[in-house]
Amino acid sequence: MSASGGTRAIVAALAANLAIAVAKFVAFLFSGSSSMLAESVHSVADSGNQGLLLLGGKKAQREATPQHPFGYGRERYIYAFLVSIVLFSVGGMFAIYEGYEKIKHPHEIEAWYWPVGVLIFAIIAESFSFRTAIKESNETRGALSWTEFVRRAKAPELPVVLLEDLGALVGLVLALGGVGIALATGNGVWDGIGTLCIGILLIVIALVLAAETKSLLLGEAAGIDDIEKIKAAAVDGEGVTGIIHMRTLHLGPEELLVAAKIAVQHDDTAAQVANAINAAEDRIRAAVPIARVIYLEPDIYSESAAAAGINPAKSPGGPTPDAAH
Repeated sequence: MSASGGTRAIVAALAANLAIAVAKFVAFLFSGSSSMLAESVHSVADSGNQGLLLLGGKKAQREATPQHPFGYGRERYIYAFLVSIVLFSVGGMFAIYEGYEKIKHPHEIEAWYWPVGVLIFAIIAESFSFRTAIKESNETRGALSWTEFVRRAKAPELPVVLLEDLGALVGLVLALGGVGIALATGNGVWDGIGTLCIGILLIVIALVLAAETKSLLLGEAAGIDDIEKIKAAAVDGEGVTGIIHMRTLHLGPEELLVAAKIAVQHDDTAAQVANAINAAEDRIRAAVPIARVIYLEPDIYSESAAAAGINPAKSPGGPTPDAAH
């Protein structure tokens, strides 16, 4: 996934949320609407989240050090996880608290044109931000459905911005509905109900983001397509006759570690094996450019060893039994 594409989506969302947050807070001061206060905090939290994503992207660019020999690519995962925590606590829990208080102690909305006007403006601004995120995501999504894209993406920024913008748009509609019904009925409880729904929505989105970024933090293997490309590139049928077993791990969104035990000819000299390994590494990097850290261990494939437990078919990222021959 293109880092620049993710950055464009983040900056677009940040600009929209800062403008919307100011407008919503002004509308809250004039109207006293709890939905507007919840939405104000939501937009402030979203702005902070985009700041965290930009900070994570910046920190991830640091060079590797002796203490961190594989670099800092996972900083992007850490800051994306922090975003889910902020969205849950500052956004969701605050909105639920405000909704409960407004339902318990309802009051009539004043200067109704402020919240209605600001919500319509916010929906338009968020729609432009959401459109940017969709456009940037479509460049890398390929044939994946949106659900698959969110679940399989190794770069966290675009899925985070997509879900945030979607939550913002749905939240704005809920706020507009709550305010509208409260104005139509003269019952401020509906404003509180709208606020409560916003809080529940934000918590659900935060939990989805937390689950996905937790998986990335724990370490995910390469995608199926990349695994197949690596396997095909590694084996040339001469110097490397098969893959006995293989492991892949994302060190960051755009950096992949590949570790494999490869089958070589039993009568090859050390020099021939070394040349075969170097050639296989070159082929793998050409096929999957993000495969920047590669460790290949030569071995002689043994049917008896495979039967004893070193079974390529049972190894994540490994070949089928026939491919090991």
